[in-house]
Amino acid sequence: MAEKKIEDLIGTIEQMSVLELSSLVKALEEKFGVTAQVAPVMAAPGAAVGSAAAQAAPVEEKATFTVVLASAGDKKIQVIKEIRAITNLGLKEAKDLVEGAPKTIKEGVSKEEAEQIKTKLEAQGAKVELK
Repeated sequence: MAEKKIEDLIGTIEQMSVLELSSLVKALEEKFGVTAQVAPVMAAPGAAVGSAAAQAAPVEEKATFTVVLASAGDKKIQVIKEIRAITNLGLKEAKDLVEGAPKTIKEGVSKEEAEQIKTKLEAQGAKVELK
């Protein structure tokens, strides 16, 4: 009985768009007071410890970015097509995202992927922000 419920739930999740999945994750995080972020890896016991100065002021480069569509610009149809290719959204969802700008396109992407997305969308006339 429980296996059937799990299979049905997985089937439902498979049919969801990226934006719907993102909303689901946020709702679960709020409901249960948890986070879906990966825990940092601990150093092995006995691993060499750096200097106190290096530990006190680590220089941290941002590892993940959020790509936000600020505006679609003049070529809305081309931007919608590019959004669909980037996110695998359906036509209606992509159109709603573009017309509702500013909207988040992708979260937690690498700097390289974020720059690629920004370049593709700006080539179509859109304005994109990386956060």
